[in-house]
Amino acid sequence: MATSLLQIRVDSSLKEQAANLYEDLGIDISTAVRMFLKRSVLTNGIPFSMTLPKTNYRAERALRAAREISETSELNGLSDMTLDEINSEIDAVRREERETH
Repeated sequence: MATSLLQIRVDSSLKEQAANLYEDLGIDISTAVRMFLKRSVLTNGIPFSMTLPKTNYRAERALRAAREISETSELNGLSDMTLDEINSEIDAVRREERETH
């Protein structure tokens, strides 16, 4: 199979960012471009996404929730409660809800 040279111009910063991303994926830019072109022909359009998560979404969401709980408990004067006190409060609210329903 004959090969031909394909040259493109891109912003230096974009090229560096892409090279770093593809390196993390275990390929180089040339391989990534060939993959893109082959899949484009196969799917007859823009082919696929190959991404790495920017952040661990679940961990980030859990940390944000923990911070919010901590801030809310401090605002309400509850940050020094023991586990037994917290469980007693929960039980009291549950009893109250059962009595009103």
